[in-house]
Amino acid sequence: MITLGLTTWNEHPALIHNEDRRVTLSEYSAYFPTVELDTFFYGIPRIFTVENWQAQVPESFQFVVKANKVLTLHEQSDIQHINLTFHNFLESLQPLIDKNQLKTVLFQFPPYFTLNKKSTNYLRYLRQKLPNISISLEFRHKSWYNDTKKLVNFCRELGFTLVIADEPSRLDSSVPFLPVITNPDLTFFRLHGRNIEGWENPGKNWRAKRTLYRYSDDELLELKQVIQKLQSDTKEICIIFNNNSGKDAAPNALKLQEFLNITFDNLGPKPPEQLNFF
Repeated sequence: MITLGLTTWNEHPALIHNEDRRVTLSEYSAYFPTVELDTFFYGIPRIFTVENWQAQVPESFQFVVKANKVLTLHEQSDIQHINLTFHNFLESLQPLIDKNQLKTVLFQFPPYFTLNKKSTNYLRYLRQKLPNISISLEFRHKSWYNDTKKLVNFCRELGFTLVIADEPSRLDSSVPFLPVITNPDLTFFRLHGRNIEGWENPGKNWRAKRTLYRYSDDELLELKQVIQKLQSDTKEICIIFNNNSGKDAAPNALKLQEFLNITFDNLGPKPPEQLNFF
């Protein structure tokens, strides 16, 4: 099975005929069966907020949840605070878990989370805290890829999905594209775009510029080939487009869906088309 989705749901005007307004979750779910949700990263939402999201989507719709910044060590915290955050995080996830709407929890670690014994011990601790939950790891420091065989084996040992990140490769500030399967239940692509200039020049608007990129048809066809080569060895391949600074994520995802010749069952209803008589 191949699933496609985008980061967040409200910033994709291509799904609503480029109207100048925010896309609703219900409208989004008429096109894609999953979405990546970064709300949890900034603050753990209340249970009624999560249940409100669930009420807007079909029962089969699933969420990729970004782990809270305390848990990804973007904020320095003591072990008591980390344990409390794990408790609150898991409590907030429970409505999604109960209805099988949690696809995976994405732990996107900061660039200063480098390969060392302390870091690997933290990942083992992470698996202990979330023993029965799908966990996907995205590293942002090259040291993790010094020995890819050891990295793959480590992820397989602990049941982690190693995110296949597509970003400007061969840079000191990026990680390589490594299309491998570490979890037979889920293979996870995150497509950030290949904007080398934006990636290499941190500044005031760096977070926006680094994902300012539209994949060409040739690049999407190359990705299609990579995806199809992995398809027979994994239960699901999920592809999330994060190249949305220029609102390119939705058009690229829809084009890749066309190239893959796949359809999604049990989507939400599309709103009626408005007739324009003038």
